Amino acid sequence: MSLPTAAHVRQQFLDFFASKGHHIVPSAPIVVKDDPTLLFINSGMAPFKDYFLGNKPAPFKRIADTQKCLRVSGKHNDLEEVGYDTYHHTMFEMLGNWSFGDYFKKDAIAWAWELLTDVFKLDKDRLYVTYFEGDQGDGLGPDTETQELWRIYTTDDRILPGNKKDNFWEMGDTGPCGPCTEIHIDLRSDEERAAKPGAELVNADHPQVVEIWNNVFMEFQRLADKSLVKLPAQHVDTGMGFERLMMAVSGVKSNYDTDVFQPLIQFIAKEVGIEYHGTSPATVTDQPTTENEKTDIAIRVIADHIRTISFTIADGQLPSNVKAGYVIRRILRRAVRYAFSSLNQKQPFLYKIVPVLADQMRNIFPELKAQQQFVQRVIEEEEISFLKTLENGLRRIDSLEEGFRQQGNRIDGPTAFELSDTFGFPLDLTALIAREKGLTVDEEGFQQALAAQKNRSRNAQEAEQSDWTIVLESEEQPAFVGYDQDEAPARILRYRRTDRKGKTEYQVVLDQTPFYAESGGQIGDTGYLESPLSKVRVLDTKKENDLIVHTVLELPEDLTAEFTARYDHARRAQIMRNHTATHLLQAALREIVGSHVAQKGSLVNEKLLRFDFSHFTKVTDDQLRQVETLVNERIREQIPLDERRNVPIDEAKNLGATALFGEKYGEFVRVITFNRDFSVELCGGCHVRTTGDIGFFKITSESAVGAGVRRIEAVTAEAAETFVNQQLDLLAQVREALGNPQHLLPGIEKQTEEIATLRKQIESFAQQSINQQKDQLVGQVKALHGVNFLAAQVQVTSADGLKTLAFNLRQSVPNLVAVLGAEIDGKPQLAVMLDDELVQGGKLNASTLVRELAKEIQGGGGGQPFFATAGGKNAAGLSDAISKAEALVGEKLAG
Repeated sequence: MSLPTAAHVRQQFLDFFASKGHHIVPSAPIVVKDDPTLLFINSGMAPFKDYFLGNKPAPFKRIADTQKCLRVSGKHNDLEEVGYDTYHHTMFEMLGNWSFGDYFKKDAIAWAWELLTDVFKLDKDRLYVTYFEGDQGDGLGPDTETQELWRIYTTDDRILPGNKKDNFWEMGDTGPCGPCTEIHIDLRSDEERAAKPGAELVNADHPQVVEIWNNVFMEFQRLADKSLVKLPAQHVDTGMGFERLMMAVSGVKSNYDTDVFQPLIQFIAKEVGIEYHGTSPATVTDQPTTENEKTDIAIRVIADHIRTISFTIADGQLPSNVKAGYVIRRILRRAVRYAFSSLNQKQPFLYKIVPVLADQMRNIFPELKAQQQFVQRVIEEEEISFLKTLENGLRRIDSLEEGFRQQGNRIDGPTAFELSDTFGFPLDLTALIAREKGLTVDEEGFQQALAAQKNRSRNAQEAEQSDWTIVLESEEQPAFVGYDQDEAPARILRYRRTDRKGKTEYQVVLDQTPFYAESGGQIGDTGYLESPLSKVRVLDTKKENDLIVHTVLELPEDLTAEFTARYDHARRAQIMRNHTATHLLQAALREIVGSHVAQKGSLVNEKLLRFDFSHFTKVTDDQLRQVETLVNERIREQIPLDERRNVPIDEAKNLGATALFGEKYGEFVRVITFNRDFSVELCGGCHVRTTGDIGFFKITSESAVGAGVRRIEAVTAEAAETFVNQQLDLLAQVREALGNPQHLLPGIEKQTEEIATLRKQIESFAQQSINQQKDQLVGQVKALHGVNFLAAQVQVTSADGLKTLAFNLRQSVPNLVAVLGAEIDGKPQLAVMLDDELVQGGKLNASTLVRELAKEIQGGGGGQPFFATAGGKNAAGLSDAISKAEALVGEKLAG
């Protein structure tokens, strides 16, 4: 019997709620913009938070969707269970139906039961439901209304009370919340169900008795002081895990056995040449005991993680070392490690899975198919990088192995943390390598180092924020008027104090404002709030959950006064020049470099513009020149701005408007056009009235910023003129330094040839000096405990010269132990060279010797067993080091 397809089941859900009057909306990007409390969308309700908070009106009273979600950090963290159990994932789809002040518990419960039992044909005898039993700490009694409504559809033995942890849903420490009712399904065999009722296993982490749907009745808002206040209206927020639903409707025991994951799993298994058996440990905490379990877990982890990695990259988040980018890099490296250690994949492999996933999701999430090649390239480059890091980390362990043995055959906590933090080694991988070498790992020390880093990060990033203080109640959404006005009358609606790094600031929301909030790469406006009594400087303007938030160092004397909000006009003018130039730059790149160019990030401020775009090779100098020429041609044409607001999204797409992947666009958008045949973009930023206002455009740099992503920086207007003049001044200085030759390039070439000739002469003299010293030093070699020993201070001009002299001596004198010291550029250097036979005997090690001798010059070093070097701070200690060498070597040989 063939299993239901994911596409069909998903469409059944959407069609059902469309029949109930719901407007079907697309998934928001999985990467969060303009919300400091979230890195990623971690629930179906996250994109609608503003509607629940009352910050903006919902466009429809009833909405249904499938939302891409990600849970790998913070309160909702399922990462460790992924691959081991049957139903936890990093990226998952959350099917949801939403009511914004419309229907409530009665309809939500009725429709949930109808969909599950009538449409999806789930067995009623396998379903259990829960309701909130109340919580004394929050002063809330049991949700008897929900309990009574469920009695219409099922029996009391299937209606179970649940505590605050399970049946009171909260998005985070603050925000919208309320009691909820969960629907669980028992997928065990009839024999297992007869032996033990499913009611005893609800919310007990049983892999076959799982929650599939949660209906949250949003009634409250949690404040920072942990108290609850009633929301202005009652809402319904539901979430049904699509992957678990597929397990239920398919009648299988694991999410991974459904149509959601099987195409990925079968592709991975075929690609690596290992059969997938569908085994799993008995519990999440169990480790695999057979090779089949080990490879099955690895395949499941990779199938899960490739979804997360691919969709986050497609939605605009590249792997990096900070915040959301760091989370994605860790997940990607986690998948690489499983492929490397469990599936023996020593070459890039994950990127090959992307086309399978893109084809699978092309109808519901087309953004991945549209960027398939780019996503593959980014993943492949990350794999290449980490596979090199894996090898470097292994070499690091090898170089420290002797020290580990001296400290009780134990890898210390700080080193284990270094392997994790610097080389990307998870602790379990370090422990595996340690066991192979007969070592253990100080796991407690690792956790202490990890906690210390988290505390440092938390202290650096977290800000203490209080709740908003309401100054003026208003049912109107705060308005932005900055497209048309550079100043506007305004009143303060709310404010809050923010303490960051010992500095107090205030954040203010106005009823209307001309200040542009940082968005779409354009930096936020600065300016002033003025009243007859005070003038307050606005330091920055940002968006937070669709509110425009103005940052000030102090509050006005009279918060209820009417102010004039005025942004810095000269600063905004230069920002507009740079923003419009960015549009022209993107259009020129697409024309000159190729239509594959897509924006991957930007920064527009009053000083410069920075544009990141998808491209796999360096943009040539000739291409850059053509791009620059084309932009300046468009500037001289003085093309007028064509700005269209509130354009239906489909109409905008028909106009050929360029959109930014990863941005969430509403039903209506703003279209910025400079010549219909050249630049048409969806954009909320500020622009000049004609391209001529830009004046002049000059590219200052082109570079790589990541796998498949290039960056161009440029300046306009006065900044561009200044840049050109600086380059001309530099050119004049070069001419003068070269003696003002008639022809500059031939003059430079002549000087370069002369320098190369002199360098060769110097190298020749240095080699002659080394050869002469070698002959002299050979005569100073003496016998010591059966070896030829030499310790001497020499005259060389570089570390390479010291190394060359040591190797020349090694070739000239058999069975040699040589210790050489030199002062190079005022700093002491030591080198220890040993004959191979002495190293193999085990009594001597060049790294050990050089580290001991380096104490005399206040330094340190290391290297290979037969050759090692050290540098230091105290040149006066060189003679002591040379003198100490004979006694140290003699002691080692005698011992």
